[in-house]
Amino acid sequence: MASAWLIRRFIDPDARFIWLTSPEACPPNALGFDFDGAAFIHIGERVTFEVLLASFDLERDAGLLRLAAMVHALDVGGPAVPEAVGFEAILSGTRERSADDDVLLEEMSRVLDSMYTHFAANAKTTEFGGSA
Repeated sequence: MASAWLIRRFIDPDARFIWLTSPEACPPNALGFDFDGAAFIHIGERVTFEVLLASFDLERDAGLLRLAAMVHALDVGGPAVPEAVGFEAILSGTRERSADDDVLLEEMSRVLDSMYTHFAANAKTTEFGGSA
């Protein structure tokens, strides 16, 4: 969900997603992500979200970097990120309520937008040593 949100929010606002039942179901003209053989997958220690950040020159955005740390921790483990447990609970509950993956992405996009806004604002406050 986080990679789809990142694509639509920062890379291609007109992106359309096809939720695959298997990697073989990916149409030849689609740009796949986060499955074996896709254009964007885990590389080395980086999860797909981090690969997308690097590929589209988004690594200078402190809010996205904080989200990336959370996504990394949830995807493959690593240093704990305090917000990860809450995000995972919200995702799980939203998944239970959602009729399909498009609805799930729409609802979780609001959560990710809010988290990104919080992380970005927090980074600015920390960077400048206080708030306005």
